[in-house]
Amino acid sequence: MSRKAAAAQTPAGDTIDSSGAAVIRRVAPYLWPAGQGWVKRRVVISLLLLLVAKIIAVGTPFFYKAAVDALSGEASADAAWTLGAGAVGLTVAYGVARLMNVGFQQLRDAVFARVGQRALRQLALETFTHIHRMSMRYHITRKTGGLSRIIERGVKGVEFLLRFLLFSIGPLLLELLMIAVVLAVAFDIWYLVVVCVTIGLYIWFTFVVTELRVKIRREMNAEDTDANQKAIDSLLNFETVKYFGAEAREAERYDGAMGRYVAAALRTSYSLAFLNFGQSLLITTGLVVVMVMAAQGVSAGTLTVGDFVMVNAYMIQITMPLNFLGTVYREIRQALVDMAQMFGLLEQPSEVQDKPGAKALRVDGGEVRFEGVVFGYDAARPILRGVDLTIPPGRTLAIVGSSGSGKSTLGRLLFRFYDVTAGRVTIDGQDVRDVTQDSLHAAIGVVPQDTVLFNDTIRYNIAYARPDASFAEIEAVARAARIHDFITALPEGYDTAVGERGLKLSGGEKQRVGIARTLLKDPPILLLDEATSALDTATEGEIQGQLKGLGQGRTVLVIAHRLSTIADADEIVVLENGEIVERGTHAALLRRAGRYADLWSRQDTDNAA
Repeated sequence: MSRKAAAAQTPAGDTIDSSGAAVIRRVAPYLWPAGQGWVKRRVVISLLLLLVAKIIAVGTPFFYKAAVDALSGEASADAAWTLGAGAVGLTVAYGVARLMNVGFQQLRDAVFARVGQRALRQLALETFTHIHRMSMRYHITRKTGGLSRIIERGVKGVEFLLRFLLFSIGPLLLELLMIAVVLAVAFDIWYLVVVCVTIGLYIWFTFVVTELRVKIRREMNAEDTDANQKAIDSLLNFETVKYFGAEAREAERYDGAMGRYVAAALRTSYSLAFLNFGQSLLITTGLVVVMVMAAQGVSAGTLTVGDFVMVNAYMIQITMPLNFLGTVYREIRQALVDMAQMFGLLEQPSEVQDKPGAKALRVDGGEVRFEGVVFGYDAARPILRGVDLTIPPGRTLAIVGSSGSGKSTLGRLLFRFYDVTAGRVTIDGQDVRDVTQDSLHAAIGVVPQDTVLFNDTIRYNIAYARPDASFAEIEAVARAARIHDFITALPEGYDTAVGERGLKLSGGEKQRVGIARTLLKDPPILLLDEATSALDTATEGEIQGQLKGLGQGRTVLVIAHRLSTIADADEIVVLENGEIVERGTHAALLRRAGRYADLWSRQDTDNAA
């Protein structure tokens, strides 16, 4: 992989511009999706309901003014339409108007809710699917806890951003504009000047301080992610922690991470207190200035008491959304930061991708070839150096060698977790890079060294290979894997939960479930990656017989650590430093008295000891 591509998959590259424009462009299609008429209709209806609610909100203080004037006897001839209603009627009208304002807003939220939830679901699915498409290299360099936290925060930010961007910022500006026009027309231009200056200073102060707080919030998020990752990592390695008596050490590591998180959280709280006080100071100052002007107008007889009350109502009406603006802006900025991280994940290119127009793999016999394969996880340290191998259809080839010789790497290249640097890997003459990954993966069954199970039932884990399999088929492969009797002896049988990563089962039991799962998949090509090296000798002997049965009629690539398990392979290849140094049958290699014979002798001596 190129350095550019490698850099793109580093954790540092997992963000996009969080200033707002880039994230909003990514979110917009979820708000106005092509070909989804019902979504667009709901958005339009929501906006119309919002407009009606704002018109009612701006008109409501007129009823308040008229009621006060009617009670004080100051109603003018221009307000004759209010006299017939009377103070009580005007008060009722004022209450109805307020209720209608709230009602239309709630109806707007109800209409838009489905749009927001749809966007959240789609984006969550897109992110989850994309992460599964990422290459092995990406996943082995990531921290699962931190990754899940980024996804969780990003997805939660979607509905919030859609809702408040559409229903808070825009509507607030509309409401402020309408109130400004009313103040300029109904009172005096200086009222408008004071209100505009107050709003301008408030928005400037809010944005400046909030931008400073966003930096602190990013740091807090980073510490939160780190603490979460440490907690998950420690819990996943529960047994190892116990083996080394490291409970106190793990608690100290977690507490240290939480300490850094708390320090950042405190700075966030302190800055929030400063922001809230500054906002209150500006709003209160503007409110007092306007009310003083109105009071002077009443004293001079140019304004009525109702006008004074209406001005006060409008100032409160401005104050409430402005206070809300501070909160919404902070949350929107945080949502933008969180979503930028998530969209950064979505923009990470997958190292291994299907070629345009790639066709499905056709397996006629199942011949596997490695032709001049060169590969290294790091360009500066090659692992395989021109490997040539052929596994004829229905035959078994075993690969042995010391640790780090490249044995498991061959299996990963066959499954196309990585692409070769040079040479090619073919199945029945088809380069694995030219066929779809789905069809390639469907043709290869893998029994790894450590079978990892889902935290679900035994039935679910066996059927994972083929979810549509009948229970009779599941039971048949369990019998073939010699685990049916064990399962039926359990109180809940096939519905027994295996625990996280299958920890409720022994190593041999997990391997048998893995073998049953692969049998159910029924692949023409089988990859056994040190499938018994982690088992005791007795269990290994039992599993080995089942693996031989599993390999009948299939092309089998065995990556072996214990040489006794591959003595009857059709061909054995000895790999050292990424190169083939010997090949042949077990008997022929022993007669040669070379590297294989040396490895055999050492293991034989170790077993005897």
